[in-house]
Amino acid sequence: MGAVYDRAAAAAAQLRPLLPASHTVGVALGSGLGGFADLLTDPRSVPFADLPDFPVSTVPGHRGRFVFGSLSGRFLAVLQGRVHLYEGYSVEDVVLPVRVLGLLGVPTLLLTNAAGGIAPGLDPGTLMLLTDHIASFVPSPLRGPNEEAFGPRFPDMTQVYAPALREQALSAARELGIDLRPGVYLQTPGPAYETPAEVRLYRTLGADAVGMSTACEAVAARHMGLAVCGISCITNRAAGLGAGPLSHAEVQSAAQRSAQAFHRLLRALIARL
Repeated sequence: MGAVYDRAAAAAAQLRPLLPASHTVGVALGSGLGGFADLLTDPRSVPFADLPDFPVSTVPGHRGRFVFGSLSGRFLAVLQGRVHLYEGYSVEDVVLPVRVLGLLGVPTLLLTNAAGGIAPGLDPGTLMLLTDHIASFVPSPLRGPNEEAFGPRFPDMTQVYAPALREQALSAARELGIDLRPGVYLQTPGPAYETPAEVRLYRTLGADAVGMSTACEAVAARHMGLAVCGISCITNRAAGLGAGPLSHAEVQSAAQRSAQAFHRLLRALIARL
């Protein structure tokens, strides 16, 4: 086994006693969205720092820990915050928490993030359902020798985001009266926000929203056979499309203002799984 597998397996072994035998749903929470983990019943948390050779989040709004508990009749394994390429971590480190969920037997992963809206109508406060992504601007988590225990050398990525999960999310949004707009997400390495010229390029490529996470995690999850659903909380208009300069404080504040709708949608979707 390779070094990445050994690290993921060691973390999974430490966390496994906190999970039931099956039927766990994985959730990764993006910038400003970590409050969702506070809704869990009988939560038990493990900071990333308490796991062997594990990356630690350094970004405000990312607690950097696993939280286990129940919600909407399901048991959840929540990543309350994540680590990013722009923190100096390798892509293998960035997807390590997702790898751990895969080794724990989590069959379904809900990935969330804060993103900048590019397409018309994707204004702050809107929720976007990922139908696909563009990951060509960040390194692949599958580069290097393939770890067969994770998945095949050449995994298919025709449907990264499971159609059945997308339909369930849209149905839940309709019942709740929440505006959930399908769209394509593009990941950049960060930490600098995109330039207006880059935003025009991304729109030409077919991107509806842009952010600094998620796509590489989705690739790693699909490599391991997990069913993936992605939801972006649009916290700002992308560079050149809004009224002023971009800031992380703005992103966190906008995400917190959208928290109620975001929490309602996730609760309803999880209940359907």
